[in-house]
Amino acid sequence: MRIAMHTPDNIQYALETTRVLREPDRRIDTFGDTRFEFQLISELMDEVGLVRIRTGEVEAMRPRILRPESYRKVELEGFDDTARARLDALIEKMRAEGRDLAFLQYGFQFRRSLVQEELVHESIDAVRGRLLEDIRRSGNPSLAVIEGVDDAWEVSILKFSFDMIMRSHEINAFDFKRRGML
Repeated sequence: MRIAMHTPDNIQYALETTRVLREPDRRIDTFGDTRFEFQLISELMDEVGLVRIRTGEVEAMRPRILRPESYRKVELEGFDDTARARLDALIEKMRAEGRDLAFLQYGFQFRRSLVQEELVHESIDAVRGRLLEDIRRSGNPSLAVIEGVDDAWEVSILKFSFDMIMRSHEINAFDFKRRGML
């Protein structure tokens, strides 16, 4: 399988043009893994009226709390010999100021082998409308519909994943605090 290499401009364009047309009804679970389904639609660049629909899954692993002790395991590749001492000093200074240095780490698995593709000879507007209507009828709470760029579609999935982290972070942090874990 060929892995696409994208220029910074291709990535930036995909990030700017990706739209989540319908986001899942749920957020990333605080204490368990969460699976999201997606349908990603994109127009083919070289053919008018041809749309690719990709369907697949993205799995968000449960958020993990990273505490300052874990920072000692962070590799500082490419830094000089004093970097570790400076990082340790920064951590100690922030602790002395009473700052909470714990943060949540999110991980995602995207199984490309499970992605299915379908080409349809319709306008992007017609495909978009049909998929959104199908979801209104089925009511699938874990399904997202994403519109992206065909040749950089993986970037669109990554943007969706990042958006889900941003929407879930506050409630995940609240859940951890409520249980006295943060």
